[in-house]
Amino acid sequence: MFRLKLTLRLAAAMAIVGGILFGSAGRIDLPFFWAYLAVLAGFSGAALLTVSRGLLEERRKPAESGRDNLALLRITTLLVFLTQWIVAGLDVGRLHRSDTVPGVLRTVGLMSFVAVFVVWSWAMRANPFFSTAVRIQRERGHHVVSSGPYRFVRHPGYAALVLLGWGGPIALGSWWAVVPHFILVALFARRAALEDRMLREELDGYSAYAAAVRYRWLPGIW
Repeated sequence: MFRLKLTLRLAAAMAIVGGILFGSAGRIDLPFFWAYLAVLAGFSGAALLTVSRGLLEERRKPAESGRDNLALLRITTLLVFLTQWIVAGLDVGRLHRSDTVPGVLRTVGLMSFVAVFVVWSWAMRANPFFSTAVRIQRERGHHVVSSGPYRFVRHPGYAALVLLGWGGPIALGSWWAVVPHFILVALFARRAALEDRMLREELDGYSAYAAAVRYRWLPGIW
């Protein structure tokens, strides 16, 4: 019943996203829009069916409030995506202000968008503490995870969203739709730094892990 409720909510959310995209565009004959929706729905649905119930519940409603303002982060992230969808729809379907993204680059963007979810899926399977809240999950036996993508960077989920998330608006076909993505870069850079500091101070073994895996997002850079 728990997963069924989440699946129904996901279906409603995908219908809303599709309505925003195609409603803003004023047309439905947009293959990359359909491909974008398919990627979003497919990976989200797969996560609902395969991720443990404990992690799904933690991500949906963390047991404790975190060090960051999760409500504000969620609202801001939602507004960023809403802006991307509306701008892309208007640009590609009606206004044609910056819808000059070549088809090859749109395909690359779609592949990059897929890569975001591939890394997220990998991270969630490796890390049972992949919470939406910045907190120590003592009631869930929180410990350092150094397997999967955590062998390479300390915050692979944030890294995927920030470094590859530009692919979504590019796949939709609008240069202007990429601009709001820079808000996410700033938000999650701050969040990664905050989370890293908390983990160093409060999670046993994390300082040693951080010394071994030196970079937060991208090896050799940060």
